[in-house]
Amino acid sequence: MKNNLPVIVLRGLILLPSNELKLEFEDADSIKIVDIAELFHDGKILLVTNKDPYDVSTDVKNLPLVGTEAKIIHKMVLPNGKVRVIVRGIKRIQIKNYISLKADTTLEALITPVEDEVIDDLEEKAIIRKLLRELDFYINNVPNVGNSVLSKLVNVNNLSELVDLIVPTLPLTLDRVFDYLKEEKASERARMLLLDIYKEEELFNIERDLDFKVTKEFDKQQRDYLLREKLKMLKEELVEVTSKEDEIDELRYTLAKLDIDDDMRGKISKAINKYEALLSMAPEQSMERNYIDVLLSLPWNYTTKDNDNLKEVKESLDETHNGLDKVKERIIEYLAVKKNTDSLKSPIICLVGPPGVGKTSLAFSIAKAMRRNFVKISVGGLDDESEIVGHRKAYIGSKPGKIINGMIKAKSNNPLFLIDEIDKMTHNIHGDPVSALLSVLDPEQNKYFQDNYLDEEYDLSKVMFVATANDINSIPIPLLDRLEIIKLDGYTEYEKLDIVKTHIIPKLCKDMGIDNINIKEDAILNIIRLYTKEAGVRELERKISSIIRKVVTRLVSNEIKRLPIITSKNIETYLGLPIYEDTIIEEKIGIVNGLGYTPYGGNTIPIETNFYKGKGNLILTGSLGDVMKESAQIALSYIKSNYKEFNIKYDTLETNDIHIHALDGAIPKEGPSAGITLVTSIISSLTNTKVKSNIAMTGEVSLHGDILKIGGLKEKSLGALRNGVDTIIIPYDNLNEVEELPKEVKHRIKFIPVKNYMEVYKIIKEG
Repeated sequence: MKNNLPVIVLRGLILLPSNELKLEFEDADSIKIVDIAELFHDGKILLVTNKDPYDVSTDVKNLPLVGTEAKIIHKMVLPNGKVRVIVRGIKRIQIKNYISLKADTTLEALITPVEDEVIDDLEEKAIIRKLLRELDFYINNVPNVGNSVLSKLVNVNNLSELVDLIVPTLPLTLDRVFDYLKEEKASERARMLLLDIYKEEELFNIERDLDFKVTKEFDKQQRDYLLREKLKMLKEELVEVTSKEDEIDELRYTLAKLDIDDDMRGKISKAINKYEALLSMAPEQSMERNYIDVLLSLPWNYTTKDNDNLKEVKESLDETHNGLDKVKERIIEYLAVKKNTDSLKSPIICLVGPPGVGKTSLAFSIAKAMRRNFVKISVGGLDDESEIVGHRKAYIGSKPGKIINGMIKAKSNNPLFLIDEIDKMTHNIHGDPVSALLSVLDPEQNKYFQDNYLDEEYDLSKVMFVATANDINSIPIPLLDRLEIIKLDGYTEYEKLDIVKTHIIPKLCKDMGIDNINIKEDAILNIIRLYTKEAGVRELERKISSIIRKVVTRLVSNEIKRLPIITSKNIETYLGLPIYEDTIIEEKIGIVNGLGYTPYGGNTIPIETNFYKGKGNLILTGSLGDVMKESAQIALSYIKSNYKEFNIKYDTLETNDIHIHALDGAIPKEGPSAGITLVTSIISSLTNTKVKSNIAMTGEVSLHGDILKIGGLKEKSLGALRNGVDTIIIPYDNLNEVEELPKEVKHRIKFIPVKNYMEVYKIIKEG
């Protein structure tokens, strides 16, 4: 590329790349520059703009250092001697210096090209799509730009070219267009363009509003009279049989049948009268009608009768869910006391457990067993309290909140009302939905619940609220105080086996239109162990569903004539190779199995330690939280203070760096219960001692070696069992919890209670 080009100075005009411009010259100097461009520069020319359109001089000091390289694509010599050319912009050019060729009348410029910005293909496509969408909206709403613009852009897939083509279509100032010419980055020009489009839309809206305000309005009464007469004529022409009078009669008939107290009946009647008095074209007419519909749809006093047969309720719950004895016991107790007293405030139950253990389906089964209507709302991710308590009726588009809408759907004033994912609410500038729920879930307050839209008290005391959550620690304390927590823990392998045989297979076979398929127990256990890793049964159900779908496909395709028997030998035919293998780690020096508990169930967390020459530093990796990091410090301090008992040389601790790593490094880990594991892992590494891989341990360690109580023993035990652990060292203070563990866990796992770490060291030392 040549490093110099002849220059044409424009006034009041800027040519951007990819655009065309028609120019007409009559002075000899300009015509000469055009000739030079054609003869020596392959028709290429540099266009720069003097930002002062009234400056007729060509003082290089006032000329910009950026311009547009263009090519002459058409030239015509007119009869009057003038020369008309059409030029097309090629690219942006940085100008190093201007050179006067002859008596300061013709110019050339020393130039350097502008490097194109490198943009990721996906990002470029996204920005182009956004620009075209906003331009389409702008064209459709602002009448300053013709629709033909879009047709020119439809095949443009280069962001820089697209922006340069759009800019001239907007009513921008010369200075603003010059800003686009100066900007080298296409992405930044795109951002500028979006801002200008938004600004032009806003300016147009302001101008339009001003026009409406200054326009002389018709006399309101005269206008209403004309509209009513036209509407009357239309109805007569269409032989319309319905009218507002019929609508009012229907509303009053519905009110008459409604079982409500006289005070509320009077308020609804007053609202109907107000609606009747409104003119047909009144803007608030639809708002009033929606309000009346909500009042008439609410089940003010309609109550379903609970099933008082406690044995029947228990049998119904047993049919749909295995185990969960505490939940069933609580429901039976509630119904027993209610039957005995004939009045009782409904409990606020919160089912807490990992995903897939059946919290939502259990709530539905409770409603079915009690013969109550069932309604569900989800508050996961909710950040606006108006979603709970509604919007004021005066606002356009206002509506009741989720609670009142739920009661309308329930069609009774004593449904079982499920509030799902109560631990996942957030709050921001729109308010705090947790605070709004307090009045709903407080038995002392919910009798007087008031929705903003309803603006009337509604009695929720007969509603049986059931909430669900994955993590009890994420439930705000004021809300937690109003809830009766019932934990639903993960299932053991044999509980899952029973669920598959009793519930999942019959349900899926019925849904897919076949008889119960024979899946052997060994095959089901293989699916549980080798194809799923979960506390609940959702993934397990998906795997069983996949098998049945494949069988149905083969039946429909006539590949088989009868249902096959699924065994552990042919399971891979349907599910492929196993996803999981035996997760017990190989016995290596410095590696010990810890136990962790998350909202999604328990699991083993191998901790590994290594050491090497250094200055006694402690290095911690594996996404450890602050408390767990402190546990590691305590573990090292305890070992240093008792190094003789562990046969460790103190110089080894002082002259080596110790590196502790928790496997599955991408998963955050927190809590003090890994203390016992951290101590054991360090000792194993420093003393060159292996710890059996079938042993896991959990417990907080004090600076004096005392083993302190931990939480989540059941979940951790279930996780250990899923991973093949058969021995768990636990704090002595947790021994009483062992009796409450499932029989399968107690049968297959040996629990060793300890009070001080020296007991753990003795167990490890003896192997």
